Amino acid sequence: MVPPTQKAYGGWIGATGAALAIGLTELFAGIFSGVPSAVSSVGSYVVDYSPTFVKDFGIAVFGTADKGALAIGTAIISVLLGIVIGRASIERPQVAAVAFSSFAVVGVLAGATRPLVNVPLTVVSILLAVGIALAVVLRAVQWVRASLDEPDTVDVVGDRRRFFRVVAGSSVVAVLSGLLGRLSIINRTEQIRSDLVLPDVPLSDAVTVAMPTGFEIPGISPLVVPNDEFFRIDTATLVPRIDANTWTMRVHGMVDKEIQLTLDNLYAMDLVEEYVTLQCVSNTIGGDLVGNALWTGVPLTAVLDMAGIQAGAGQIVGRSIDGWTGGFPTEIAYDGREPMIAVGMNGEPLPASHGFPARLVVPGLYGYVSATKWLSEIELTSWEDFNGYWIPRGWAKLGPIKTMSRIDYPRNNEQVPGSPAIVAGVAWAPTLGIERVEVSINNGDWIEAELSDVLSDKSWVQWKIETVLEPGRHIAKVRATDGTGFTQVEDRVPPRPDGATGYHGRQFRTA
Repeated sequence: MVPPTQKAYGGWIGATGAALAIGLTELFAGIFSGVPSAVSSVGSYVVDYSPTFVKDFGIAVFGTADKGALAIGTAIISVLLGIVIGRASIERPQVAAVAFSSFAVVGVLAGATRPLVNVPLTVVSILLAVGIALAVVLRAVQWVRASLDEPDTVDVVGDRRRFFRVVAGSSVVAVLSGLLGRLSIINRTEQIRSDLVLPDVPLSDAVTVAMPTGFEIPGISPLVVPNDEFFRIDTATLVPRIDANTWTMRVHGMVDKEIQLTLDNLYAMDLVEEYVTLQCVSNTIGGDLVGNALWTGVPLTAVLDMAGIQAGAGQIVGRSIDGWTGGFPTEIAYDGREPMIAVGMNGEPLPASHGFPARLVVPGLYGYVSATKWLSEIELTSWEDFNGYWIPRGWAKLGPIKTMSRIDYPRNNEQVPGSPAIVAGVAWAPTLGIERVEVSINNGDWIEAELSDVLSDKSWVQWKIETVLEPGRHIAKVRATDGTGFTQVEDRVPPRPDGATGYHGRQFRTA
């Protein structure tokens, strides 16, 4: 029977070993560009194979912070498993050997199957990291077991001090290794990115509104969302950090000629730029999973024409560096909406969190079928032969963005002046444009709103009304009419399977 104190020591040993393995794998990922982060790789597997309701729960609870929560959760679960393994290893040391070997196998399978990795180096790095952690665990377990097997001959006090020095030292190494590795990964790619300068866009393809300002109303979304405020939704546990110097994009499948392009190849082509609003299909009524930016890139059709599309190729599939896929009809690339392989966002190279070095931007489609970030492949296939990542998980295969509007000001239950009272927000219908926005106060008549300057028919617009209201509580709701004459319907429908519908409303008070 193992005393509780020794079992507690075992828990500390196991937790330290697990943390050390994670920290060292992150360090090796920072040192070697071809080695992926183990936390990111394992986390991606968790995302890929989790039930849909688990993903929905994560988005609902954590919003755009769900990936960070998953990364932290992966590390915490690993440490908790380490505690269990360490406690069991005091009685049976072979438990640690089997468990850590299993960790190594999972890490190798998750990491070596990621795109653009150096497989031999990845395998060696993971085995070395786990091997070092296992050696520390077994050595510490040996000291604890010695105090049980030979209590009269062992220097218990000396061994206890040695034990705590090893645990404390290993913990420090684990934390520093993890931090140093993560910082090295970020700094490596950010240095490359900061050295890049977007080529000039020909005047014929440049935007005509270079510095839009819009309405100056507290709380209203800007016409152009800054990069660091733009929403992020994807399946990557940690933001992929890609070496632009070695990155390539492959175009293959049902094409006449398979091609492979580097970032330099894309920069050398004629670039275009456009204000485009992107939205996540999981955005609820009034939600913030939508944003507008100035995108710079190569017309997708230019690259497709280089490869030559074969008859029957009814679907364009974008594949991300992390294995994510999204597909949309080939005809959409040629219907005039001008999708692009974007390399810039708001006048600078794409931020890492938004797809550096290249991503797809397809106006008018929800991101789940089109907005492939960290683009590694474009595949031409038939419509029937392939389903993108989210389609088997209960979402519609076609994903046109629905006409939508949102109240940004006043906030819920905010007290504002009543003479005049201002209600303002944004409305969007990418590729269709917004013709009219109307607001109803306290279920009264619809009041047509003033619209901001229109950046493009692919971009959202700001809107506002000014009216005199008596002091008290009021309810405002908004609806938009797009360029086809279609007006939003009031009936609320949840996002699944093809996007939410309904009016957005706010309650507020006037003084």
